Amino acid sequence: MESTAFTRADLESFEDDLFDHERHALADRLENVSARLSRLGPRIKPGRGEHEWSDHEVLAHIAGLSKFYGVIIHRISSGQIAEVDLLGGTNLRDATIARMTEIEPSDLLRATLANHARTVNLLRTMRARSTCCEPWKLRRCDARSKTRAGVITTPSSWPATH
Repeated sequence: MESTAFTRADLESFEDDLFDHERHALADRLENVSARLSRLGPRIKPGRGEHEWSDHEVLAHIAGLSKFYGVIIHRISSGQIAEVDLLGGTNLRDATIARMTEIEPSDLLRATLANHARTVNLLRTMRARSTCCEPWKLRRCDARSKTRAGVITTPSSWPATH
């Protein structure tokens, strides 16, 4: 049986601990990905694939996602947004990624690692209650109809990079 002495402050403390755990785990995963990418990235040759994505196109996709999701995390953490239009953002992101395949792989790699480092730094230094909104109360919306499509319920469902 749960304690009847459990207060709102206890709940907020639990939420803060959960948020801290999730953001540190996310930062750890992003650091591990960056380390692996820094080892593999220099081997990527420029060019597009004929029937499948080339390594360069995969790197462009990673670079685009890293920038997009890093900006989202920054905007959430700074209280600039309380809703995330994932469909609209995805459409914009996909066009940006297509243009990124024109950038040299070494430049994409440098930009991606820098974006990852900024996101990791943000994740490691932000605090749950320091944001203008509570991340687990953010809402996703459909920009075309302006209706709510669902609630992002935990920090682990956040995007990961910028």
